[in-house]
Amino acid sequence: MKKEISKVLNFIDLHKGEENKRKVIENITSSISFRGSNLWILACAILIASVGLNVNSTAVIIGAMLISPLMGPIVGAGFGLGMYDFELVKKSIKNLLIATFVSLAISTLYFYASPFKEAQSELLARTSPNIYDILIAFFGGLVGVIAVTRVEKGNPIPGVAIATALMPPLCTAGYSLALGNIGYFLGAMYLYAINCVFICIATFIIVKFLKYPVTQQLDTKHEKQVKYGITILIMLMILPSIYFAYQLFVEKSYRLKTEIFIKKEFTDHDYPIIYKKIEYNSNPKKIELAFLSKKFNNEEISNLNKKLIDYNLPNTQLLIQQDTFNISRDILNKMNSSKDLVDKKDILINSLREQLAEYQFNNEQITNESKVLFPYISSLVIGNYSYKNAQNTEIIPIVLYQSKKELDKEMNHKLKSWLKIRLAKDSIEVYRQPSK
Repeated sequence: MKKEISKVLNFIDLHKGEENKRKVIENITSSISFRGSNLWILACAILIASVGLNVNSTAVIIGAMLISPLMGPIVGAGFGLGMYDFELVKKSIKNLLIATFVSLAISTLYFYASPFKEAQSELLARTSPNIYDILIAFFGGLVGVIAVTRVEKGNPIPGVAIATALMPPLCTAGYSLALGNIGYFLGAMYLYAINCVFICIATFIIVKFLKYPVTQQLDTKHEKQVKYGITILIMLMILPSIYFAYQLFVEKSYRLKTEIFIKKEFTDHDYPIIYKKIEYNSNPKKIELAFLSKKFNNEEISNLNKKLIDYNLPNTQLLIQQDTFNISRDILNKMNSSKDLVDKKDILINSLREQLAEYQFNNEQITNESKVLFPYISSLVIGNYSYKNAQNTEIIPIVLYQSKKELDKEMNHKLKSWLKIRLAKDSIEVYRQPSK
């Protein structure tokens, strides 16, 4: 039995493949500073992430997270705590504050200048963190630190940068400052703080587990102070996130009950719904519906409101829009707007195809035809040359042919005339390349 346990422990031993501790500490220390290139990389990453959030592009946001150097000082603070190197902790926190301030300033300026102020789904997702964000930050931090301490760094580092997502909350906070939305700002900064703290704590645990050398020996009293400080910090992060997670659970449960109510009372009775809106944050909560043809009298609406209690939907009011003319008109307008957009896209595509056709010729077909009309031409290539004059851009086809002998004046004129008709061009340039 002991032998099997020993094999299992050996199999999962983190000391295997571990990098030299001195070298790891040097690498961590060098990645803390935000000067020169690191600061430029951070600024570019922040701008990219801000654009991604602004246009709701997940791919762009992921790209920004991959190039962000924000992990450096956070991991540095974890190493400093684990080794009781408080100078390293101070330096890491100082550089993290610099990076945070720069990121907030750049993202705020971007969103202030941007003409698009609407909060997209990618942005809103960073305003209400919960316990799941803590789990992601902690386990992402564990993976990141384990990878940093390996001889072979492997592939986890990019994944950790994406999973822990340090850049988007900062950009969301910048957006909130630009619009003066304090609620969004506090939510985004809380998510950023969660990521920083739990990556740092994950680093602290791995540093202790791998027994990195202690810079200064602490007495029992100071060692307890460090542990108490970390515990208090964890509690400060966890308790609000548990509350937010509970709120999220309650909201999802309410929406699920609402869908059940709508299905059983309306959908199952073949009442086509053309409009549905659920206002969870109002007081009382509201369910607003409109139907294609079904009309409800006041008594029916009153009975339906009473039934909300049976579906465990207290403090909720059902509103049924009986005059569906305006709603139908809005839906039709949106459909027509979408159709107009599609039509405009089709026109643009066709226009581009026509422009592209001006630059393309079927060389193979024209070459085959030229060999029949002009047997002494062995090959023929056509391209386009464009230049701008005072009015517009002129496009002139350039023809390069190969032949053993130079064409005489008459045949050369005949070739040009044929190519003008064949290519439907008024002007054309023809040049000969001698055959080898």
